[in-house]
Amino acid sequence: MPYTTRKVSDLHVVGTQVLASPAEMGLEIARSDAEADFVADSRDVIHRILQGTDPRFLVIVGPCSIHDPESCREYAEKLSVLSRELEDKLFVVMRVYFEKPRTSIGWKGLVMDPHLDGSYDIDSGLRLARRILREVIDLGLPTATEFLDPITPQYISDLVSWSAIGARTSESQTHRQMASGLSMPVGIKNSTYGDIQAAINGIKAATHSQSFLGVDAGGRACAVSTSGNPDCHIILRGGTQGPNYQASELQQAQGLLSENGLPDRVIVDASHANCGKDHERMPAVFRDILQQRVAGNRMLVGAMLESNLVAGAQSFPRPLEDLVYGQSITDKCMNWETTEALLREAHTLL
Repeated sequence: MPYTTRKVSDLHVVGTQVLASPAEMGLEIARSDAEADFVADSRDVIHRILQGTDPRFLVIVGPCSIHDPESCREYAEKLSVLSRELEDKLFVVMRVYFEKPRTSIGWKGLVMDPHLDGSYDIDSGLRLARRILREVIDLGLPTATEFLDPITPQYISDLVSWSAIGARTSESQTHRQMASGLSMPVGIKNSTYGDIQAAINGIKAATHSQSFLGVDAGGRACAVSTSGNPDCHIILRGGTQGPNYQASELQQAQGLLSENGLPDRVIVDASHANCGKDHERMPAVFRDILQQRVAGNRMLVGAMLESNLVAGAQSFPRPLEDLVYGQSITDKCMNWETTEALLREAHTLL
């Protein structure tokens, strides 16, 4: 029998797509000096809020995920006008989320599947993400996103003011290492189960120097060393055991943070498990958070809201021509009118 070499690599890989390097894409869709200054200034504000030297309340609000650039633009235009009106008491940052972690299967977000058709044109998705972030920044809104794939930040993080490590990845060593090198404040969520200690362990890891495998701006594999990110903080988002936004849960979180030598600064997510994934319950959760802040809880520095032009969510996949304009294709969101009323109420209370 003649000798043959059996294939042992890429047995399940059916294709690869060579991407432009982060540096090349950054030159193609370049941020302006004004945009760079805006991002740096907004990161500084968030840093001061986390340190307690800026008394404003941080509100991170916007669609669960971005799937339509046009409706994203309309939402951002509305939010930018409102944020300027309320800026003396609220520092508003817009959710511009492009990557979606899936429990099993489903649409993975605009970066991975920008055409919403399963073609996974990631090259176009990254370019589209950069363009959308620039548009939002040019309206005077700081941007927030969740980083899921550890390579994505090389392409878009220069346009992001605040980022999150989600509940599904807060226990991941890869994401804790990534957070240690990110240039903006990073919120780390409690686990989907509701475990706060997992997020605290993540913060401890991310605030320390780390070394790991990554890519540089030229797209080359490299060994990355970081100094640690001093602006990591916890996000309480509830879990399978129930919500964790009430005063007793915040007190527990404060105790654990202090025991671990970490600043007792907390952001509470009024969506996800804290409202039982019911957008109609989100306003009540947000009001409870506000009342705790008004009552003097200074560790509570901010809140998150999922909001879109149209309330609720629509099933997906479906024919693109059947999609409701301005309605989420992932988690249920409040509509714009409810969002505006809530933010005005917050401004009056604080």
